[in-house]
Amino acid sequence: MANKFNSGDGRTRSSVSIFIVAGLCCFFYLLGAWQRSGFGKGDSIALEMTNSGSNCNILPNLNFETHHGGEAGIIDDSDSNTKVYKPCAPQYTDYTPCQDQRRAMTFPRENMIYRERHCPSEGEKLHCLIPAPEGYVTPFPWPKSRDYVPYANAPYKSLTVEKAIQNWIQYEGNVFRFPGGGTQFPQGADKYIDQLASVLPIANGTVRTALDTGCGVASWGAYLWKRNVIAMSFAPRDSHEAQVQFALERGVPAVIGVLGSIKMPYPSRAFDMAHCSRCLIPWGVNDGLYMKEVDRVLRPGGYWVLSGPPINWKTNYKSWQRPMEELQEEQRQIEEAAKILCWEKKSEKGETAIWQKKMDTDSCRAAQENSGATFCKSEDTDDVWYKKMEQCITPYNSGNNDEVVDLKPFPERLYAVPPRIASGSVSGVSVEAYLEDNKQWKKHVNAYRKINKIIDSGRYRNIMDMNAGLGGFAAALHSPKLWVMNVVPTIAKKNTLGVVFERGLIGIYHDWCEAFSTYPRTYDLIHANGVFSLYKDKCNFEDILLEMDRILRPEGAVIFRDEVDVLVKVKKMIGGMKWDSKMMDHEDGPLVPEKILIAVKQYWVGNSTSAQ
Repeated sequence: MANKFNSGDGRTRSSVSIFIVAGLCCFFYLLGAWQRSGFGKGDSIALEMTNSGSNCNILPNLNFETHHGGEAGIIDDSDSNTKVYKPCAPQYTDYTPCQDQRRAMTFPRENMIYRERHCPSEGEKLHCLIPAPEGYVTPFPWPKSRDYVPYANAPYKSLTVEKAIQNWIQYEGNVFRFPGGGTQFPQGADKYIDQLASVLPIANGTVRTALDTGCGVASWGAYLWKRNVIAMSFAPRDSHEAQVQFALERGVPAVIGVLGSIKMPYPSRAFDMAHCSRCLIPWGVNDGLYMKEVDRVLRPGGYWVLSGPPINWKTNYKSWQRPMEELQEEQRQIEEAAKILCWEKKSEKGETAIWQKKMDTDSCRAAQENSGATFCKSEDTDDVWYKKMEQCITPYNSGNNDEVVDLKPFPERLYAVPPRIASGSVSGVSVEAYLEDNKQWKKHVNAYRKINKIIDSGRYRNIMDMNAGLGGFAAALHSPKLWVMNVVPTIAKKNTLGVVFERGLIGIYHDWCEAFSTYPRTYDLIHANGVFSLYKDKCNFEDILLEMDRILRPEGAVIFRDEVDVLVKVKKMIGGMKWDSKMMDHEDGPLVPEKILIAVKQYWVGNSTSAQ
C-alpha cells in the first residue's frame, strides 16, 4: 500500500515538474525576445543568431555576432552578491603569467631555463580582467588573416625593422601584412614548401602533423594549412617581440615555448614531421640532447627538416660570418647524433637537409650499443609535465610496430581506429568505447550548432578544447575554416593525447591550475567539458575562469558542459566578469544532470570599468 502511494505521489511531482519546466522555458523565450541584444559596428563575417522559438534550447537573447566596438549585452539572472572583477591596469594588456619577462630574468640563462615556464605564486596571481588594447578589433576571417593582422591588436613594429629584408612582416597603414617570407625563405614559404614536398609525402596525407621549433611568425605553418598539414608552432617570449602573438592573430596554431631543460609538453611518437628553419637551437651540443627530445616526439617513419646553419657550410660560411671550423664541428655533431638515433638522411640540397626516422631500429641497435648510447628506462614515455630532458634514447617496441604501420593517411585517420586504441595501449578504452565516444560527440556538436548557428561558419578560427579526451569534439567540428587546440589535463584519469595526434589532430598537456602558454585574446571559442568537476578541490574556480577570460577574445564564446551544481557556481562567478550567459538543458532533456552553459565575453578595452 505504501508503495502504491509513493508511486502516485511521484507521478504527481513529475507532472508538476514538467509543467514548471515548460512554463519557465516559454517565459524565458518571451523575455529574451523582449530584451534588446547589444549591437555595434558589425563585422561582415558575423552571421545573425537564429531567434527561432521552435526549440527551447535556442538562446533568443545571447548574441554571438562580433561588433569590433560593440555595445554590451545583458547579463541575465544577476546576483547582487556576485563578485565583480575589475579590469587590470593597462600595462597588463599582453600579460603572460608563466612567461613574465621580469620574473624570467631572475632565473639562470643556462640551457634557456629563464625562457621556460615560471608561474606566479598564489600571492602573485592577478585577480582582475586583462584589458584589450585601445582600438582592438576582431581579426580578419581566414584566409585573409593569414596575410593581414590589425595593427591595434598587436601594436609592435620592431619586427618590421629587424626582419625587413627577410619579408617576415610589413606595416601598412592600420594593418600588418605578412608576405609569407622567413629568414630561410625570404622568397616565400610556398616555394620553400614545394622544395620540401619533392622529398616528403605531403600530398598523399602521410605527413599531417608537424612541429615547428622556433617558428618566428609561423609563416611555414600558415602556408602548410592549404596542403592539409597542421603545424604546432612554438617560440619563446624573447627579443622577437610578439612573434607567437602574431601567429595566433593570423589564425595559426602556436604556443609560447622553448627547447631548454624541460621536456616538450607532447606525447611520444606524436608528429609526422619536425622542422627547424634558422631556429638557433644548438642541436649538436650535450651529445644531441635536443635531437633526442625531437626523436621522442617524432613517430617512426617521421621526418626532421633542418634549414640553415650548419647545412652546406662549405659554401655558406662566409655569408653566415662564422668560422669554418666551428660550422664543420657543428654539422659533425648533428650527423653523429642522427646516426645514433637511427635517422637516415634522405636529402641535402642547398641549405636544407632532411632525415627520416627509421621504422625499425633493430638495424641500428649494434651501432647504438657500441656508441655507449643509453635507453630511457621510464615505463611511461608520455609522462613529461615539468620533467627534465634525459640524456637517453626513447625506445619503442619494434615488436609492436602495429602502432606505426597502421597509421592511416589523413583525412582517413580522423575516424579510423587509432593504433594506440587498437593495440590496447590506453587502459580502459576499447575500440567499442572509442566508436561510441565519436558517436556521442557528433551528437553533442550537432546540439551546439543548433545553439550557435555560426559555430563553424568561419566566425571562430582558433578553438580550444580544455579537456579533449579522445579528440571527439575536434573531430566532429573538423573544417578547413578552423583548428582546435586539444588540451589533455595533466590530472586527467586517462592519458589520451597520443590518440588525439594519431587522429591527425594537435594538442598539448596542461594543468589548468596554472596559466596557459599563450598571449591574451588568442582564442575565439573555448570548450570546457567536465573541466570544473575535474578540478574541484584541486584549485580555485576563480583562477581557471580568469585564465579563460585572459585567453578569450572580446566577443568570443565559451561552451561549458558539466554537472548542474558545478555550473550554477560557474554561472554566478562569470556574472561578475563582463560575460553574458545562459544555462541550458542537456540535449537529451531536463532529467539529465549534466547541463550546458553558454557564455559570450563582452567587448571592452583599456581600463574601462564597464563594457563599452
